[in-house]
Amino acid sequence: MRPKKLDDYFGQKHLVGIGQPLRKAIESGSLPSMIFWGPPGVGKTTLAQIISETLDRPFYSLSAINSGVKDIRDIINKVQNQGMFGGQNAILFIDEIHRFSKSQQDSLLNAVEKGIITLIGATTENPSFEVISALLSRCQTYILQHHTKKDLEDLITKALTEDNVLRKKNITVKETDALLRISGGDARKLLNSLEIAINALPPNQKEITNEFVLKNVQQSLTNYDKNGEQHYDIVSAMIKSIRGSDPNGALYWMARMIEGGEEAKFIARRLLILASEDIGNANPTAFVMANTCFDAVSKIGWPESRIILSQCITYLASSPKSNASYMAINKAQEIVKETGDLPVPLHLRNAPTKLMKEIGYGADYQYSHNATNTLHQQEFLPKQLSNTVFYTPGNNKREQSMKQYLNFVWKGKYDY
Repeated sequence: MRPKKLDDYFGQKHLVGIGQPLRKAIESGSLPSMIFWGPPGVGKTTLAQIISETLDRPFYSLSAINSGVKDIRDIINKVQNQGMFGGQNAILFIDEIHRFSKSQQDSLLNAVEKGIITLIGATTENPSFEVISALLSRCQTYILQHHTKKDLEDLITKALTEDNVLRKKNITVKETDALLRISGGDARKLLNSLEIAINALPPNQKEITNEFVLKNVQQSLTNYDKNGEQHYDIVSAMIKSIRGSDPNGALYWMARMIEGGEEAKFIARRLLILASEDIGNANPTAFVMANTCFDAVSKIGWPESRIILSQCITYLASSPKSNASYMAINKAQEIVKETGDLPVPLHLRNAPTKLMKEIGYGADYQYSHNATNTLHQQEFLPKQLSNTVFYTPGNNKREQSMKQYLNFVWKGKYDY
């Protein structure tokens, strides 16, 4: 079911739709080296192959899991030796490029810079963290998004009507919710689930329901797709265990990740995000601990990193929880989207020139350290948003102390 051309490609209309940036680059034939960043099963590999076929370029593929510098150099040498007789403008696709070490990524630099190859790297991780800056600066980064519900339902229909085997079976998917939920937005996992469901149908049954999928697919898919989405299911279970203050559950799921060959930095990065999102000001030391953990495992590696991660994960799970900071920035961003670019009040504006001072920039601003009695009579929000509360301290000892302070200094202006 892998599409062969852009018009058959599911999703990513913001990139490959008519008039969109990646499609324009493909149609022009002037293709930069690029990084595809997105969750699993959204079509990163497929898109790279479509680009190669559309432009009729030689296509080489490596997986960072089982390839090294020698494999990279072999391909580069092969392209160079072919020269204008078949090697020109070759595309090198590297799946999971974030798993390449610095030295492995360095080996790509010269070939990318000289245009010997056009690199397309695929990653589920933020390339700003995982791709060296010298290589990243030579690549255009494109962000691929989760498939929509309609994308996935259309994919089911396409498989049932166009696959050479399935269309002869006359199968009907009466309900799609269970298939979509199990797939988690991953098109590959969705097709695997559909295949398992169809193979499990009794000879005279032609209809697939939610109940049938949940009964027959879920466990089979875990075994069928060991190295796929289960990776993200397990990290989700670990995060939810920490959020739920269960160090035992958190340790079990982390152990599963370690035994499965997960990278220490991947786990540590998740802990760093969680320390801010789910603990925040309830225990600010949690963020310091997680940041130190990330730094330590970056230097040490396996197997000793498991001890550092264990210390960090048990500390985070045992800490009081608050998502107040996370909710606050969400609310602030929603207001910005709704209200647009509201003007900065004059008294808060910077006044580096005489003219700006003359027209009122910075006028009536009270320096916080000097105006102790009138400090909180000032307005720090645009006039239209006066009295709006974004941050509501959580119901924990530390943030309740912050709440008391804020109520004292603002004297009722904000309803905390």
